[in-house]
Amino acid sequence: MRWIVVLCLAVALGACGHELAQRQAFLNRFVGQPEKELVEKLGVPNRSYTTGASKFLAYDESKVALIPPVPPAYGPGPWWFNGWYDGGPPPEAVKLQCETTFEVTDGVVKSYTLRGNACG
Repeated sequence: MRWIVVLCLAVALGACGHELAQRQAFLNRFVGQPEKELVEKLGVPNRSYTTGASKFLAYDESKVALIPPVPPAYGPGPWWFNGWYDGGPPPEAVKLQCETTFEVTDGVVKSYTLRGNACG
């Protein structure tokens, strides 16, 4: 029964390719811009870390998605089902997260990385 959940999640994430391209286009605008502009547009980061000449600013996003249950159905089946199928697993909540980390050197955004299951 877990394969249904995995299949639904794979379809949902597969449909996200367009969202990833949109996210990357939005984030690419910050590369080469001053750190101040990044903070003005995205707000104060959730975490920051400085090492040597580089500073890393991390922004976290999270949401919960609900995978709906398989609805009951009626149809021909083995004699022990008596034609009724009660459905599959119950609804399941899945936590989706995306962390965007910007590297800032000399006050200028140099690059970013995305990590998580909801980045696109």
